[in-house]
Amino acid sequence: MTKRRTLPACAAKLASTALAGLFGLILAGSAAVAQDAAPVPDKGDTAWMMVASALVLLMTVPGLALFYGGLVRSKNMLSVLMQVLYSTAVVCIIWVFYGYSLAFTNGGSLNSFIGGFDRLFLAGVGLESNLETFTKGVVIPEYVFIVFQMTFAAITPALIVGAMAERIRFAAIALFIPLWVTFVYFPMAHMVWFWGGPSAYGDPAGFIFSLGAVDFAGGTVVHINSGIAALVGALLIGRRVGYRSELMAPHSLTMTLIGGGLLWVGWFGFNAGSALEASSGAVLAMLNTFVATAAASLGWILMEVVRGHKPSLLGAISGVVAGLVAVTPAAGLAGPVGAICLGFLAGAICFLACTSLKNRLGYDDSLDVFGVHGVGGIVGAIGTGIVAAPALGGTGIFDYATGAVADYSIIGQVLAQAKAVIVTVIWSGIGSLALFKLVDLVVGLRVATEEEREGLDLSGHGERAYNY
Repeated sequence: MTKRRTLPACAAKLASTALAGLFGLILAGSAAVAQDAAPVPDKGDTAWMMVASALVLLMTVPGLALFYGGLVRSKNMLSVLMQVLYSTAVVCIIWVFYGYSLAFTNGGSLNSFIGGFDRLFLAGVGLESNLETFTKGVVIPEYVFIVFQMTFAAITPALIVGAMAERIRFAAIALFIPLWVTFVYFPMAHMVWFWGGPSAYGDPAGFIFSLGAVDFAGGTVVHINSGIAALVGALLIGRRVGYRSELMAPHSLTMTLIGGGLLWVGWFGFNAGSALEASSGAVLAMLNTFVATAAASLGWILMEVVRGHKPSLLGAISGVVAGLVAVTPAAGLAGPVGAICLGFLAGAICFLACTSLKNRLGYDDSLDVFGVHGVGGIVGAIGTGIVAAPALGGTGIFDYATGAVADYSIIGQVLAQAKAVIVTVIWSGIGSLALFKLVDLVVGLRVATEEEREGLDLSGHGERAYNY
């Protein structure tokens, strides 16, 4: 009787032990698999980056197109719309063919300045391809990063056309933009933004990144780069016929306000999207894009009044763009109060650049691309070194080697930012000069005087922006 009862009890105990061991092995195996599994993109991050990319397109077409179009005379509005639209279209194709590869892959012996051809025609990119954000172990689909950066590449050369509006040949634009993004923009994007990421922070990075300079969303890559190119183009192509002797007032400040408003809305994708995640850093960038822009508009208006002018809508919306430009490199790094100070300063300085400096030097930058984007970008890039300081409410700079915010030196960071500005000015200045000269030799930069007086809408495109 006792023996019969003992055997089943022993068997049950053995079975229980075996099951426990089996479950233990399963759990251990599951833990190991989970530990080795590749990170999976969060749907919220992916959705946000898709929205941010669409917002940047919105700020280009129709935002920038309408902003520029309203500032020119009615006989040239359609030509400006066409130039901005063409820039967007051609750069999107170039980006897929080879632009992304040159900007965001390792360039081997030339890696400090340019990428390679690993992603030529997006080779090797698929639905399972992911890219690490600024947080270790957090990834987004590589496709969405490609789309997001494509919108940056598309808008940057479109900014340049405003400096030569009302007298540049469309054929010159058609040739210059592909050349410029290839030889100026893609190397700049690589020098500033290419690095190994949080999991490989020690890998070789782009030249400007290696200097220790920070550019959250494109102060150097987009704004100083395009602003310097615009100045070079304006100087080479010369003044418009009748400049300073004929009235060249904007034909529709209503259109300019609509375009400027779309720029502001789209810029949230530009700045907040540069966090690459739907994170608190993206929210900070969004807040700073609100307040710095508002402060810059007020700063521009105040300067108008101080200098004895009436407060103008043109000045107010120009200040908006100046603030957007200046806060771009600092958007995710400055505290809100620092962003307000940076924006206000940029509004005042850009006003002086578009009035006193421009009048003194006598160049004809039709839509003040250099005065707003070039000068505003420089103010923002250098100012980032100040407002990013934790002591002034900034986030500081995260050190991936220690896993914490690094010790911060305002002087040291400002010097690093200044070096980045100098490199950008030299790179864009020399590169743009060479390319403008080449285009002038091949197709000519400027339309004939008769065509300029007739207006580029009819002479260049056979259409009118308005038919009454």
